[in-house]
Amino acid sequence: MTEAPTITLPDVQQAAVLHSPGDVRLEKQPVPTPGPREVLIRVSAVGVCGSDVHYYEHGRIADFVVKAPLVLGHEASGTVVATGPEVTRVRPGTRVAMEPGVPCGQCRECRSGRYNLCPDVRFFATPPVDGAFAQYVTLDEAFAHPVPDSLSDEAAALIEPLSVAVWANRKARVEPGTSVLVSGAGPIGLLCVQVARARGASRIVATDVSEHRLGVARRLGAHEVVNVREQDPASVIADADVLLECSGSPAAIDSGIRCVAPAGTVVLVGMGDPTVPVPVDVVQRNELWVTGTFRYAHAYPAAISLAASGAVDLDGLVTARFGLDETERALLAARQDPTALKVIVRPNGTNIE
Repeated sequence: MTEAPTITLPDVQQAAVLHSPGDVRLEKQPVPTPGPREVLIRVSAVGVCGSDVHYYEHGRIADFVVKAPLVLGHEASGTVVATGPEVTRVRPGTRVAMEPGVPCGQCRECRSGRYNLCPDVRFFATPPVDGAFAQYVTLDEAFAHPVPDSLSDEAAALIEPLSVAVWANRKARVEPGTSVLVSGAGPIGLLCVQVARARGASRIVATDVSEHRLGVARRLGAHEVVNVREQDPASVIADADVLLECSGSPAAIDSGIRCVAPAGTVVLVGMGDPTVPVPVDVVQRNELWVTGTFRYAHAYPAAISLAASGAVDLDGLVTARFGLDETERALLAARQDPTALKVIVRPNGTNIE
């Protein structure tokens, strides 16, 4: 067996720490020590998610409140540089995509295979658990997924949002011949388009209010696109087998449900207002299946395979890159540039825009 590479590790690292809304500071912290069945990962790339931006702007999401300094970032990749006791699955030098939620493994949901619903999951960048806007992090080895050399560091980081799209398509049971309406052409919607195409959907219609994003949706596999400011989606597709609602917009939820064929499936993926009106009469009359999604379970291997095969383009979603010392700029980028899709922070690299 080939010897694992010897890596000299520092004692101190830098991390971008959120202290309060609008206040992110670059600080020195000890490099964490991996515990039993944990690995230490040198972080290569971290995608900025809407949840990171929401914590930065508001200091909370629903009941999750930033009460103490918090490191954001949960879409991450890196290289294993050290292992704790009892690690058997990965060795130093392995490039990995980090699945950011480690469940308890003991509760009813975990035992049923629904570990994404574990009430005691420790998820990166969800208070009080620190995330990956840092040079090094530790992670349970079972959630450090090796990636092939064909995947870039940035694509490996974006396996996390791709897993959201994989899970949504699984919940919707998209298969060859399925007609799919994807409402919302942000990063998750664009990934849902690509996964639906990879699963053999016969017709994919994407909706949004941005012509730029609709153009990207068409490039990535949508057969038709609809700007809902100018056109009712029902005039284009009134009999979709599946609605993948990725915007969280009350208006999009209402209009999207009205586009689903009888006995069709509605999957609510996007997060918006905690309560929205739903056309219950349409749901009942057409016997629609309506469900939500919360993150994903057992989706990383499939997501890695899709990206490695070229069926899904992750690198093409990256629109800006920043160094760790410019994390605040990265968090503001999507608000300031309407064409931004995925913004990447490189904790151990230089700023490249």
